Amino acid sequence: MADQPDGGVSPHLEEGTNAQTVRSAPHNRIRWATHKANPQQGRRKRQSILDRFHHRRTPSDKSAQSAVTDNEPSENGDADGEATGRTIHVNQPLPPEAKDEDGRPVAHYARNKIRTAKYTPLSFVPKNLWFQFHNVANIYFLFIVLLSIEPIFGVQNPALNSVPLIVIVTITAIKDAIEDFRRTVLDNELNNSGVHRLVDWENVNAAGDKISLWRRFKKANTRGIVTLWTWMKHHQNKTQRQKNALDAYADRAMDNANSRPNMAQRDSQYLDRPSFQSDERGDDVEMTPVPSPRRSKDLSGGAMSPPPAYTQSSLQVPGQDFAPQPQKRDFGDLINYSKTTPEKARFNKDAWKNIQVGDYIRLFNGDPVPADMVVLSTSDPDGACYIETKELDGETNLKVRQSLRCGRKMKRARDCEKAEFTIQSEGPQANLYSYNGVIKWNQTNKRDPDKPTKRMAEPLSINNLLLRGCSLRNTEWVLGVVIFTGQETKIMLNSGVTPSKRAKISRDLNWNVCYNFIVLFFMCVVAGFVEGFFWDRSDTSSQWFEYGNYGSGDSAINGLITFWASIILFQNLVPISLYISLEIVRTFQAFFIYSDTHMYWEKLDFPCTPKSWNISDDLGQIEYVFSDKTGTLTQNVMEFKKATVAGEPYGEAYTEALAGMQKRQGIDVAKEGETARVQIEKDRVETLRLIRQQHDNPYLREDDLQMVAPNLVADIGGASGEYQAKATYDFMIALALCHSVITERTPGNPPRIEFKAQSPDEAALVATARDYGFTVIGRTADGIILNIMGKEQEFTVLNTLEFNSTRKRMSSIIRMPDGKIVLFCKGADSIIYSRLYAGEQQEMRKATAAHLEEFAREGLRTLCVASKVIPEDLYQQWNVRHDAAAAAVEHREDKLEEVADEIERDLTLLGGTAIEDQLQGGVPDSIALLGTAGIKLWVLTGDKVETAINIGFSCNLLNNDMDLIMLQIEDGNLATAEAELDKNLRTFNMVGSEAELQAARQDHGAPDPTHAIIVDGESLKLVLDESIKRKFLLLCKQCQSVLCCRVSPAQKAAVVGLVKNGLNVITLAVGDGANDVAMIQQADVGVGIAGEEGRQAVMSSDFAIGQFRFLTRLLLVHGRWNYRRMAETISNFFYKNIVWAFSLFWYQIYDNYDGGYVFDYSYVILFNLAFTSLTVIFLGILDQDVSDKVSLAVPQLYRRGIEQKEWTQWKFWVYMFDGLYQSIICLFMTELLFAPGTFNTKNGLSVNDQTRLGVFIGCGAVASINAYIVMNVYRWDWATLGIALISVLLIFFWTGVYTSFTVAYVFYHAASEIFATLAFWALFFVMIVICLLPRFFAKAIQKIYFPLDVDIIREQVRLGKFDYLEGTDPSSASDIINKMNQHASSSSSSEASDPKAGMNGIRKMSEAARSEAERPIYPPSVAGTATTGNRNPHSQQGSDDSTFPPPISMRLSQDQPRGSFDRPRPSYDRMRSSLDQLRPSFERSRDMTSAAQLAKVESSNAHPPSKLR
Repeated sequence: MADQPDGGVSPHLEEGTNAQTVRSAPHNRIRWATHKANPQQGRRKRQSILDRFHHRRTPSDKSAQSAVTDNEPSENGDADGEATGRTIHVNQPLPPEAKDEDGRPVAHYARNKIRTAKYTPLSFVPKNLWFQFHNVANIYFLFIVLLSIEPIFGVQNPALNSVPLIVIVTITAIKDAIEDFRRTVLDNELNNSGVHRLVDWENVNAAGDKISLWRRFKKANTRGIVTLWTWMKHHQNKTQRQKNALDAYADRAMDNANSRPNMAQRDSQYLDRPSFQSDERGDDVEMTPVPSPRRSKDLSGGAMSPPPAYTQSSLQVPGQDFAPQPQKRDFGDLINYSKTTPEKARFNKDAWKNIQVGDYIRLFNGDPVPADMVVLSTSDPDGACYIETKELDGETNLKVRQSLRCGRKMKRARDCEKAEFTIQSEGPQANLYSYNGVIKWNQTNKRDPDKPTKRMAEPLSINNLLLRGCSLRNTEWVLGVVIFTGQETKIMLNSGVTPSKRAKISRDLNWNVCYNFIVLFFMCVVAGFVEGFFWDRSDTSSQWFEYGNYGSGDSAINGLITFWASIILFQNLVPISLYISLEIVRTFQAFFIYSDTHMYWEKLDFPCTPKSWNISDDLGQIEYVFSDKTGTLTQNVMEFKKATVAGEPYGEAYTEALAGMQKRQGIDVAKEGETARVQIEKDRVETLRLIRQQHDNPYLREDDLQMVAPNLVADIGGASGEYQAKATYDFMIALALCHSVITERTPGNPPRIEFKAQSPDEAALVATARDYGFTVIGRTADGIILNIMGKEQEFTVLNTLEFNSTRKRMSSIIRMPDGKIVLFCKGADSIIYSRLYAGEQQEMRKATAAHLEEFAREGLRTLCVASKVIPEDLYQQWNVRHDAAAAAVEHREDKLEEVADEIERDLTLLGGTAIEDQLQGGVPDSIALLGTAGIKLWVLTGDKVETAINIGFSCNLLNNDMDLIMLQIEDGNLATAEAELDKNLRTFNMVGSEAELQAARQDHGAPDPTHAIIVDGESLKLVLDESIKRKFLLLCKQCQSVLCCRVSPAQKAAVVGLVKNGLNVITLAVGDGANDVAMIQQADVGVGIAGEEGRQAVMSSDFAIGQFRFLTRLLLVHGRWNYRRMAETISNFFYKNIVWAFSLFWYQIYDNYDGGYVFDYSYVILFNLAFTSLTVIFLGILDQDVSDKVSLAVPQLYRRGIEQKEWTQWKFWVYMFDGLYQSIICLFMTELLFAPGTFNTKNGLSVNDQTRLGVFIGCGAVASINAYIVMNVYRWDWATLGIALISVLLIFFWTGVYTSFTVAYVFYHAASEIFATLAFWALFFVMIVICLLPRFFAKAIQKIYFPLDVDIIREQVRLGKFDYLEGTDPSSASDIINKMNQHASSSSSSEASDPKAGMNGIRKMSEAARSEAERPIYPPSVAGTATTGNRNPHSQQGSDDSTFPPPISMRLSQDQPRGSFDRPRPSYDRMRSSLDQLRPSFERSRDMTSAAQLAKVESSNAHPPSKLR
């Protein structure tokens, strides 16, 4: 954006004032700070609530958009929403249109009291039940309970039937109550937090609050709950007492001006400036209890000695006289000095919930911001204040906000009474980075109050706004006025959660539950039909033994009654315990992920954190991974390595990308790397020697030197002539002035200076300028102080045109010490080249473009630097337009961009920079393992094509054998894009039809590693068009790697959505910054990396990790385990319930389907609660097929999850028929036992009654079910076997205990009678064997004749083939791969001699997972030659000759001859040699090099040559 030094431009006169005659005063831009003072006692209560507001809505979230729209009042705050703003009057009467007929304000604003809890003590029971019974399963089981109450349906104990539902609902309610009770208490603690609010004055914007009797009753309940909770906490720990002590201390400190706590020892640059001085109103009443602001020496505990250089005189430019400084502009004053006030207003500590729109608020250092407020004044003389926004956007670095120019004289309560102004603000909206408004007032003459007033205004922007959720840091006090409260604050409008995601198995499970409902329906229909039929017959025994029925003899009514009774009877077919069991399993799975120390990032103290527990099994089915590059694959720690100035390259570096290129050439990378590092170390020593010789820079820390360039130091000193000396000087001045960093000084002599910036790139550039003698000392109210080779100069900052993703550049307009006005601009090379002055610097432009291309191919991030001298009159005219645009309330950003575009033209190129962002540790090996597992990785980055390609080679995404398909549609024509897609599809014999897409959806195999596709952002816009996106998707499906460059966050999400919905696959997106949130939320699984770009990605993700390499373990180990466990858990759950339900169904054959129970009803209830659920749950929690090390060593095992073969409809029906078979065995074997005769006990009683028959069936069925589940478990340990045994014994225990009491009724003494018979035990064991025999034989045949991959691997593990993995680090993919390679090398000879020893599959897996260094090298010499022809015209070896003519940069004649200093430049020569051998033909043929592209856009946005510069 344009100049926003203090939250906007200076105010402008509204009533015809001749603004053109007023020169612009120096401005400062928004400044970023990371200096933290020692915090006070942590405010747990506030942070706990604000933690729930981390997730932001995506732009597509309709609810978020509606929330903004619904809360936007009209200009006067009306609720009709016709306008989009609000007007706030301070110390001014409301206009008639803003009042109702009773004189009260028409506008009604949200209260500042918030409530995040869902329930109140009165509403908890009905509301919680309402939410719980939104679950269809709960409604179904409630319906069953209600049916069982009616005796007509034959339920023996309806109360017992309701126990499972009551238990589950109660447990869920208790869990919800505990969570919500904590929310309620924290809500009240936050709402009652203290803040200093101005009282005893009239706020005309707020009407009195009417409290109804019902609201008072609710408040009384809430107060009672809070009192109880506080009392409990008081006796549990001392937290509350410590807090009270601190609050009391703070109150006492406020009353004593000298008792305020000191600032931290590490002072910000602003603390060196004097504080406010007393003015002629020194006898005014202070803003109680704010102490008088003191000088900075008081804040730091003593005067800080400035560095020695600080006292030197400013550097004078030879031959130049300083131009007179422009006249200071009058920014006005909100205070009406002629106004008479009662002087009763004072600042009193009040609760947050009592804050209203229009209130004055005063904050102290460390205080959280209670509402969105405009900053009027601060303790800083320049109006700056520092805030921490980690609760809003996750960023821990401090940011600077500016007070209004017109409000900086407001320091006292009396000033607040006398200030008269109106704020016209936009309505509430959720954008955290945008705000528009304007403050207007009538300016009075302080010396002559009788003079007419002037109408003045000053624009408001986000830089003047403190948002609720921020905390004040390193600032003694801030005074502001409230704009938005409560639900209308930006943090509340952004309090939406991450879009709800459901696991694929859960979605499929709905269909299986529906199938069971259908089966249940037909079972009940059969029962009703048969029962009605038999009741209608007169030749049955029922005519003699039954005493009528409820249907009055009507067979249809009898059948209907039996239908509903059967639903109760067979209810276990859809078990309620299934859902609670899956939640238990997923909870433990999430706990194991969180507890995995092999995914713990010690540097940040950050474990792998699951945030969406319900999708952990999706981690085992990921087919496509979409990754950001910067900060995700790389470290996002920037180091300035190389530069080009006036066509001359500087800097020495040996990057991973260069090593990757040399590796592909067949060069010994280890030897070459060691040689390069030795040379770089020698150059480092030489660079430091020359710097010390030229100027003993006191701010240089030798260990922190980033750029090794002895020739640059020499050229700055004039070794190559005056021209190059001036060029390098101007280049360094540009780096030192064109930035947004702030300095952080550590006391010392000299003090240590560090730079904090929003972007690490910017900090690296300024740090290098410091190392070479151009040190940013700090900022003043008007500009920047530089120490240039030991001499200090002050440069006045007139305007700063900020960087954003649309502009891709930033500019600073500086008044130089000689009075000239110079614009310095840095940005993307294509942007800068398009704005260069036409027809100049042709040779230099070509050389610079070639150097930038080389830097990018070396894996470095490049920028261009340019400048422009602006005539005084031209600047003044432009600044008037700029001020007007900055003062606009509507479309301010667009107007500022238009004005900035005018001045950023006709630039003069100074040079370019190259910054290295190193790969994270283990990234190449992790990507290799993921690729071997069949996972396709797409890189979506904002970097340029060359940088992305080289990172692709470094990461093992690309290799020499690939044909790189470049998609770059230069004319922006959709037809051209479609033609290009058609041409590339013909390579694969495809046309892009719907039939091909359907076939692609069924093909989950990895594409051949022969092609990779690279597409830029502009072309991506075209290929994502609805008419051709299918062709683009099919083309990408055929390529092993896809790199999308220069893409926006919205395009990232669009690509993820295209693959996710187009191919019906499970996708995962991983990123670390705010620009990755959209794709993280779009993907099935979102993974955030805790990196350098804040924590927005982490806050919006489903899983958070510390490093990219942990993704390998998360997917290949935990993901695969969880998917297989969940699939087995659900399958076995359905199986066991089929056994039980159909045992009851078969019994109905002997009971005319009248709904009788063969089991005692307690068996029916406890079957899922106790007898069988534990074994299944432990299977889902603990089962392992192979260990974590083997899972990483054989990543191909993951492919079964990609193909989704662990949970299929075929598997579901197999288990269903297995359960059907076993139900037949359990029922009819018992029937066959009793068919020949009955058994009697020793006292003559028979054991063939209904409930005792159920003991024979139930005990055998429970034992068979548990044994069956154990048979399906891969890992037999004491826990699994113990739980299965306990579950079997539990039915015996329950039967023995329950039947010992008369409460069992007819079941009394059943255990002692049945368990004493030999027939029971004979049947029990034979039944188990016959039930399990088919499954046993099926498993044996499958594992012997049709083994799965995991069966082979498990056999190899038993044979000791993976013993070599012992001692490896399971968190390191590199360690696993190295062990595999060593084992493959040592065992290759023995395996070759004995074909049966070892397995070819394992050997192939090890070879596929081999690191890049161990794979065969195909140097460029194997490419097509004049004899063999061009084998692959578009590959990396596709040229007809492996040697290229020298690049244009080597043949250039410089504009100025170089001096005698002409030393060798090893790094540049090595890079040049590498490019000569490796430059691919596809780039030359398609003009895809950076140099070629820059030549096309060169000066495209420059003014015509005839126009004056």
